Amino acid sequence: MTDFAARRETMVDTQIRPADVTKFPVIDAFLTVPRELFVPEEKREAAYMGDNIALGGGRAILEPRTLAKMLDALDLQPDDLVLDIGSAYGYSAAVAAHLAEAVVAVEEDEGMAREAQTRLAEYGSDNVALHDGPLAEGAARHGPYDAILVQGAVGELPQAIVDQLKEDGRIVCLFEDGRLGTVRLGHKVEGAVSWRFAFNAGAPVLPGFERRTEFSL
Repeated sequence: MTDFAARRETMVDTQIRPADVTKFPVIDAFLTVPRELFVPEEKREAAYMGDNIALGGGRAILEPRTLAKMLDALDLQPDDLVLDIGSAYGYSAAVAAHLAEAVVAVEEDEGMAREAQTRLAEYGSDNVALHDGPLAEGAARHGPYDAILVQGAVGELPQAIVDQLKEDGRIVCLFEDGRLGTVRLGHKVEGAVSWRFAFNAGAPVLPGFERRTEFSL
């Protein structure tokens, strides 16, 4: 029988701590949440490998290092309301729920949304609300949000997402930038987001977050 708890500790010790993730609540969340519960059944043996887990259709569960560094940069607080976009089977939402007061997880794939609902309930994440709808639309009726986490690469960030972030709120995105993307942390000031570099990582571009093509005559 696979010892997933031991694999979880190894993941933290070999992938997350060496990546300069230093906030104890973040490390504790990754030690606590059973990642194997939130991946497809056939991929459970690969749950703790240091790679994105491909889900098909250009979707993926972000590798542990990337998600941990994003959360470390986001610096979630116990009273934060968080929007988690592209939560897939619910892993990122479950981890964020350990750090914040409540998480709204957005998933547009009906099958994954159903699975996420079941798995979050099984794990006991009672401070996560699942929103089934287009990723690029977010979940405005539950906002505005103190922090927004995007589970995939972004070619262009929809204005609808920016509008759902509170003034002085934080957002972390992996921007498409060739083969290796750039993760940036943004702060909303006077209605606009100011970005700073955080680190490099790679992931597929989320549906609805593609860079728009400009046509000229």
